[in-house]
Amino acid sequence: MNKSWKLKIYLLTLISLIAGTSQNVFVGILDKVADYAGVTESAAGQLITLFAFANAIGTPIIILATAKLDQRKQLLMALCFIVIGSVMTAALPGFGFLMVSRIVLGIGTGVFVVTAYSLATKIAPPGHQASAIATVTMGFSASLVLGVPIGRIIAASFDWKVIFWGIGLLCLLAIFAVAKMIPTTKGETPVPLGKQLALLKNPKIAMALSVTFFLFIGYSMFYTYITPFLNDVSPMSEQAVSLTLLVFGIATLIGSKLGGFMTDRLGSTRSLFFGMSVNVFALILLSTIAGPHIMTLVLLMVWAIASWTSGPTLQFNVVSLAPGASGIVLSLNSSFLQLGNATGAGIGGLVTSGFSIQSISWIAAASVVIAISFLAISLGQLRSKTKVTSN
Repeated sequence: MNKSWKLKIYLLTLISLIAGTSQNVFVGILDKVADYAGVTESAAGQLITLFAFANAIGTPIIILATAKLDQRKQLLMALCFIVIGSVMTAALPGFGFLMVSRIVLGIGTGVFVVTAYSLATKIAPPGHQASAIATVTMGFSASLVLGVPIGRIIAASFDWKVIFWGIGLLCLLAIFAVAKMIPTTKGETPVPLGKQLALLKNPKIAMALSVTFFLFIGYSMFYTYITPFLNDVSPMSEQAVSLTLLVFGIATLIGSKLGGFMTDRLGSTRSLFFGMSVNVFALILLSTIAGPHIMTLVLLMVWAIASWTSGPTLQFNVVSLAPGASGIVLSLNSSFLQLGNATGAGIGGLVTSGFSIQSISWIAAASVVIAISFLAISLGQLRSKTKVTSN
């Protein structure tokens, strides 16, 4: 057991890379998908909106409905969703089927994420559970570093649907691997939805979740349309776009590590203020002075690092507000994050269809400013209560 648990965690991490690619790869091939479907890039971007909504709304419903199941069965069910969604994407024609397939993939990926995190804590022995979750998380992060740029290369060299044939095949193999390697576990007692929503009555938690929501509206708005944005402000070859997406993925990993480091030393509030301020600054510069490839690449890296410093900080922040209900608040934070992603992608589609593509970074920056405002209000409330208590 001392050796075999690591192999099981590595298996979940590898599958996480594949599942994460099914979510993120659309960003790198949005123009290819739009050409195939005969729609605008803004319309194709709504496929990302559908994925995020399905993930945010469908995942908790499925998790609640199957909570008493053996978690290995939940994992297998999630992988079946991803296989079906991938095959639908690759085999069925037309934009309508693409919409349905993104919903199926959104639910499958969401259920996989939640179940994989929970299983990691049960598979790993005491003292190694946090590192096990961190390892599985690296799989999803790696989908940005490897999955998106490799997907762009495949789409340029072959047909973009080859990516989803590959994802479907790999997840089919993963089903057999999970059935053989992952042990059976007891299901968990489901937390009633009413109990989860009751936490929203806490003003501090509501403010923290509002920060998450508006921050990820801004992130998703820009990230969803990053490929057409790059082609507009600094036209690149296919190889250059793939390289830029690879550098972007590496920058997100740096940002995640930096966010944890800053939070430990500066606290969550200061770290969030700093990260979001740099986020706004970078977004504005991307539409004002970007142009030369090197300048665009540097600004994009600054934005990616600043954006991803907020990920671990936001999670730490919401847990610190309700340490006795960490699982529930993390679940709520995840749902608000995905709702922000969906809303941002939707607004981005409207912006790109009605205005210039460059205006998207300005509106994304405005959403992050709103997130900063909610954080400032939350801090003001906390200080007011502290004064009242001391008096």
